[in-house]
Amino acid sequence: MSVDRKKRGLAWGALLLSALTLGGCSISIADLPLVGTPADAPARAKETGAYLPVNQLPPDRDEAAMNPAERAKIQSELVAARERQASAAAAKDSAAK
Repeated sequence: MSVDRKKRGLAWGALLLSALTLGGCSISIADLPLVGTPADAPARAKETGAYLPVNQLPPDRDEAAMNPAERAKIQSELVAARERQASAAAAKDSAAK
């Protein structure tokens, strides 16, 4: 008899836990009648936030993003930094062995 009682208790506990878990997704605690909102809380907006427009493109830039000479200079600096790091890592690995 105690085994059936334990199984029944576990089943009720699982049901209660799943109901609380799934129910928690649908309401806010502040909306509950017993909890409510604090007196000093700001008023809620009447309209919920609007979604950003998906099909509207941003306006064109006033100036060019980067000229090709500047881009080439930055790329060469990045390649040089990568090669310095690779040689430093290789030297560290060979010194560790």
